[in-house]
Amino acid sequence: MGLIKEFKEFAARGNVIDMAVGVIIGAAFGKIVSSAVADIIMPPVGKMLGNLNFSDLFYSLDADKTAQITSLAKARESGAAVIAYGSFIQAMIDFLIVAFCIFLLVKAINELKKRLEAPPPPATAPATKDCPRCCLSIPVKATRCGHCTSELA
Repeated sequence: MGLIKEFKEFAARGNVIDMAVGVIIGAAFGKIVSSAVADIIMPPVGKMLGNLNFSDLFYSLDADKTAQITSLAKARESGAAVIAYGSFIQAMIDFLIVAFCIFLLVKAINELKKRLEAPPPPATAPATKDCPRCCLSIPVKATRCGHCTSELA
């Protein structure tokens, strides 16, 4: 019974719950980035490279089927062994975008922590004080009031 209680305490800690939320949000963010790369970034890049579709880039390992295979979909249909390096290129671009976004997020969080943890600026000594007789403001180092001419201790 002690092991179950200990596990509940562990699972209920804020760090575990925060980590779970981070993993879920990270997975959703990964899908968004994958879609952005596949649907928004790669088509113009492929167009600039002569109507190239990166997801269709492959290398056939079956020499006898190479002549009849014209696309990755046909290669997979026929059961041919292929190296789909176009998908790998898209996955690498996905990773680079996600890594860059995470870098920017961590950098912003660290900057915020620095600002919150920075010690307050030291208090400066006052430059003036009030005269005990006439209550007007005079320099701190004054030995005589410039208004009422009384001597100061």
